[in-house]
Amino acid sequence: MWRELAPLGRDSGSGGYRRYAWTAADAECRAWFRAQAEARGLACELDRNGNQWAWLGDPLAGDAVVTGSHLDSVPDGGAFDGPLGVVSSFAALDELRGRGARFSRPLAITNFGDEEGARFGLACVGSRLTAGQLTADQAHELRDGDGITLPRAMEAAGYDPATLGPDPERLARIGAFIELHVEQGRALDLSGDPVGIASAIWPHGRWRFDFRGEANHAGTTRLADRRDPMLTYAETVLAARREAELAGALATFGKIAVEPNGVNAIPSLVRGWLDSRAADQSALDTVVAGIEAAARACADRAGIELSVVRESFTPVVEFEHALRDELGKILGQRPGGGGSVPVLGTGAGHDAGILSGSIPTAMLFVRNPTGISHSPAESAAEDDCVAGVLALADVLEGLLCA
Repeated sequence: MWRELAPLGRDSGSGGYRRYAWTAADAECRAWFRAQAEARGLACELDRNGNQWAWLGDPLAGDAVVTGSHLDSVPDGGAFDGPLGVVSSFAALDELRGRGARFSRPLAITNFGDEEGARFGLACVGSRLTAGQLTADQAHELRDGDGITLPRAMEAAGYDPATLGPDPERLARIGAFIELHVEQGRALDLSGDPVGIASAIWPHGRWRFDFRGEANHAGTTRLADRRDPMLTYAETVLAARREAELAGALATFGKIAVEPNGVNAIPSLVRGWLDSRAADQSALDTVVAGIEAAARACADRAGIELSVVRESFTPVVEFEHALRDELGKILGQRPGGGGSVPVLGTGAGHDAGILSGSIPTAMLFVRNPTGISHSPAESAAEDDCVAGVLALADVLEGLLCA
């Protein structure tokens, strides 16, 4: 499975992946998912929001156990973020069938669409729509960098955007969602454990900072006469680092757009996107408020107009304690399991976090030896990936066969 999936959407220059929503690479990944489902005799369906589901058992029976993740990527992302969870889900089903397991509940494997938000700027679009955290009208307003709307992109890919919207009937039939994911950090590497259980997802969001100045000639305009928004943006980036360090949080300006974007032109507009995350809401509020205050002070001194828009936000997610504890019990009692399994928080958002407000969700993490993610350097050892598959199989067996 891994060998078949690996070439899809991979850029030959960077070595990273560019699997953006509703593109040719996305279509190839969806075809791969469908082929894996059909090879296992699973009933494959597409829901109203473009998410893929592969069912074993009656989807209408209720109390289903669902596992899976996503196949899309950030720009030049790594091979494991998302796909490891999908590949491991199919592999876990193969393992359970090899054991002769008999299921008392339906099982589904899913591929949620547009989890990374690389094309339209909003993460977890497929799961947000399903959970009603994103309305159809809001989704119809999403545009990519070329001005193409989400509905147009879906139509171009052969899908009907008229069906977008909440899917409470589907969620009501799900008893638990378990998402396996490569760890995006080094906690497991430092503890020496191949697999861990997620405790919570930090609150996080994205803010757009628009710095408006005055376009002018780079070779004739005196420094004293310039209203250069790039300087204010640069000071804001440094302020973000300072505020994050003071609060023990994270703040990153990782995307920028410049107008007119000429080498010999002073910009008229610099637009930067802030990603900020913290262990609790108070710390996050403090960091973002501090960054905005510093940006406005710099802008006022330089005669720059500043507007700040919060484009997305996800509050802290505490995974359901009962389900989390059940995973710990199942994994801790395995022969040779070594007792307790580490429980750790994460600053990364996931579909499981979005769905946690509607259904019981939990997550398993697989060790990442470098901690690097959202990069071609992202990695996981084969032995650890196998350990993740076996852990997921044990969890599914404990939930499906009880």
